[in-house]
Formats: sequence, structure tokens, C-alpha cells
Amino acid sequence: MNAKKSALRSKSSVRAAHNHTEEVAEEAFQPLSAQEARQWRLNHPQGSLWHVLAMQLAAGVAVAALAGLLTGRMAIAWSVAYGVLAVVGPAALFLRGTVGRLTTQAGGALLNLFLWEFVKIVLTVVLLVLAPRLVRELSWPGLLIGLVVAVKVYWLSLMRMSLRAARRPN
Repeated sequence: MNAKKSALRSKSSVRAAHNHTEEVAEEAFQPLSAQEARQWRLNHPQGSLWHVLAMQLAAGVAVAALAGLLTGRMAIAWSVAYGVLAVVGPAALFLRGTVGRLTTQAGGALLNLFLWEFVKIVLTVVLLVLAPRLVRELSWPGLLIGLVVAVKVYWLSLMRMSLRAARRPN
């Protein structure tokens, strides 16, 4: 019987501590004034995801040109470029479909995000399936290099934006 009472006391003390933590958090939250919000936005500018796509495309063009120059085969350059296109094209469509569409309902925003992500994945798969028909003398390793370059540049661009924001003085 003492074990039951002890367990009940333990549960009630955990609930009390949790409720106290929530109350402290609510008291500590202070909404920003319009001026403070404006200042915060000036100190923390958002990076452009369109800039990330431009970086992916530029890196892809550079790697495709380099592959063509090093191998002397335009088919490899086109394969690398097509691999980049298979990432950047659907990503641009995804970005166009999701950015700038304001909704007041979280469920609608989430549904929009999932819908455009699905479209992006399907389009990428379709582009990869069509690759042998669209690129003469397709080089699968070249295409894979293009895919990898585009994906890696995406992460490097986001990391660069994050590091730049972290170095900015408050």
C-alpha cells in the first residue's frame, strides 16, 4: 500500500513541476514590439533559396564543362548537366509551388508542402527514367556525378548561409 501512495505522490509532484515550468515559460515570454521586430529582421535577414538553386546550377555547369574538357567527350558533359537538371529542375518547381503561398492554416501549408514534395520526387524519377532516351550516349557515372554535385552544393549553400548568419553581430 505504501508503494502505491509513494507512486501517486511521485506522479503528482512531477505534474506540479511540469505545470510550474509551463507557468514560468509563459511569464518569461514577452512579445516583440513592431520596432523590435523590425530591428530583429534587420539583424537576421533570411537567405534566398533561389540563390541556393542558382549556386547548384552554376556548380553543375562548371562541373559539366570540366568533365567535357577533361574527357574530351561531349556526351559525358551532357550526362553531368542532365544529372544536375534532374535535381535543380524539380527543386525549382517545388520552390515556386511552396514559397510565397501564404495560408493562415497550418494544415493547408503542410498539405501544400507534401504535395509539392511529391511532385518533385515524381518529376525527378521521371527525368531519370527518360535519361537514356533524352541524352545520346548517356554516361550513367556522369549523370550520377551531376546528381551528387547538385545535392552537395545544396547542403554547402545552406551551411554557408547558416554560418554567415551566425557570424553576424546581434
